[in-house]
Amino acid sequence: MLKEIKSAQAPAAVGPYSQAIRAGDFVFVSGQLPLDSVSGTIHSADPSVQARQCLTNLKAIAEEAGIELSATVKTTVLLTDISSFEAVNSVYREFFCAPFPARACYEVSALPKGAMVEIEAILFAS
Repeated sequence: MLKEIKSAQAPAAVGPYSQAIRAGDFVFVSGQLPLDSVSGTIHSADPSVQARQCLTNLKAIAEEAGIELSATVKTTVLLTDISSFEAVNSVYREFFCAPFPARACYEVSALPKGAMVEIEAILFAS
């Protein structure tokens, strides 16, 4: 059985998808853009600030599902400029600790809303 997870503390989806879906013991969180949950806008062109907002949004969704962010087993990070990799890693370390989630990181040509960073996650909710 699938259950939609929706947090008012994270921005609404910008398309026909859910913030997250719980399927059994797993929660699949859609890619989080660095959008402020109240205004729906991006407040900074700094990739580290954007990463912090993405992860703050992801954390709010995890908490809405009743899960700690430490239950994250896999993330995917999308960057419009791979040279921001280290700056994003510095912020990432503020939200995750060892054992770190498995992760993939890709440079992409563009992201919705002009974002520089997007982060999706899979969490284990035992």
